[in-house]
Formats: sequence, structure tokens, C-alpha cells
Amino acid sequence: MRIGKQDQAYTAIATSDADSITVRGHDLCDDLIGQIDFSDYFWLLVIGEKPTAAQRKMLDACLVSIAEHGLVPSVQAARMTLAAGPDAWQGAMAAGLLGMGSVVAGSTEVSGRYLAEVMAKADSDGTDLETAAIASLQELKAQRKKVPGLGHPQHSGGDPRANKLLAIADEQGISGRYVETLRVLAKHAPGIINRPLPINVSGAIPAVILDAGWPLEALKAVPLLARTAGLAAHLYEESLRSIGFIMSHAADQAITYDGEPSGSAAKHLA
Repeated sequence: MRIGKQDQAYTAIATSDADSITVRGHDLCDDLIGQIDFSDYFWLLVIGEKPTAAQRKMLDACLVSIAEHGLVPSVQAARMTLAAGPDAWQGAMAAGLLGMGSVVAGSTEVSGRYLAEVMAKADSDGTDLETAAIASLQELKAQRKKVPGLGHPQHSGGDPRANKLLAIADEQGISGRYVETLRVLAKHAPGIINRPLPINVSGAIPAVILDAGWPLEALKAVPLLARTAGLAAHLYEESLRSIGFIMSHAADQAITYDGEPSGSAAKHLA
């Protein structure tokens, strides 16, 4: 069965023959292995060209900032999966990555698309970013929706990771329209939403990496790669001293059943 277009049978990423492997126009063995750092290679793989020094520094900073944040839900899912199947690292890793949705870690993409939406609104209306940002914030308030990229339940006084990323972007001359949009939103959000809303790391990452030249369509790849490193650390530790079943037991103790009692229990209560 033919599904979708059949006239784009090409890839520009890699090819190989009996004697060589070519990646983005570079010989893998002669030009890349031992010659390029992994962050540069990641940029090359996704975008098709090597990053500048400033782009590399910004990507490295983003990856480091989001790789680890303790026993978050994705980590708990991965560790409990490995505890139940010690031979299934790939399954445990997948469990952790599958939990990176629009609320935790995957919120980077949500924030990036929101920034792009505000910018596009300003362009289409022929107005300035501040006017577009204020209108967007008022709309979110009316709909009782959260502001993507702003606020954090733990770092309510300001997310130190976000502050550091923005400082690096400024130092490297990377800060552009995305960072400007984020800062304008952060300026007006507390007064409109009526509560403190500092920039969080999921707002800073898309702003700085998009201004650095990373494509919006591949934004989710950044936190996914970063969290893979963090999950590897947790899975290695889990294999040495398991806490997966401890977390499972703690969850069982913390949650109270409030469904219908069984027939025997109902009879006893009567």
C-alpha cells in the first residue's frame, strides 16, 4: 500500500559503501572520529554544518543545564523499570524518555513554539513585540492557561539555570529576538497574571538555542539528548544499588484507595 508522497526518496544525512561511511559530506573515519567533539557532531548531524564557537558553547550550556534535576518523574519511571527488568537498559531508558512530555522536560518545545507564536503575531499585526506579548498574556489569563517558559514550583525566586543561560547568550553575542521576546514576557507576566513568574530553564533553553540558529522543528532533540545522559547515570546507579522498589513502595504507601470496597469489606462494614 502506498501512503503519502512517493517522490522524495532522498536523505542528506548519511550513506555508506563497502569502504567508507559518509556523514553530512564528511568521511566518518578520516574527518570525524577523533577529530570532532560530540556537541559539534550533534549540531552537524541535525543541521548539516559544524557550529561556530559561540553556537557550540551555547549548545553545551543548554545540554548541561537540563541533563539532571534529581528524581523527577522520568527518572523514577526509568529506575523502577530497570528494577523490574535489570537486563532491559533500553526499556528503562525508553521509559524515562517517553515521560518527557509537555509538562516536564518536553516543555522546552512548548515554550519555544510559544515564543515563535508571539513573534509571528507581532509581525502579522505590524506591531511591536511588547504589544504582542501583552495581548498574548492577557489571552492566556482569560483562558486560565499557564505562560510557557515562566514560573517554577521550586525555583519561585528565579531559576538559576535560566539566569546562567541568558547570561552566556549575552556574553557570546547570541541573544536576539527570541531572548528579547522571552524577557518582554517575563517583564509583563507578573503584573498581568498577578503572581511571580520568573523565567525558567524551559523558557531560557529555546530562547538561547533558537537565537543561536537551532531549528524550531528539532527543538525537542536538545532536552532529549541531555536527559539521556542523566538517565544513563541513574540507570548505572540503579544497577549498583537499587532504589526502584523503594520508590514503588513509597508510592504505594502515599496513595490511599478511595474506590468501592470489595464485597467482603462491605459486608464487614455492615
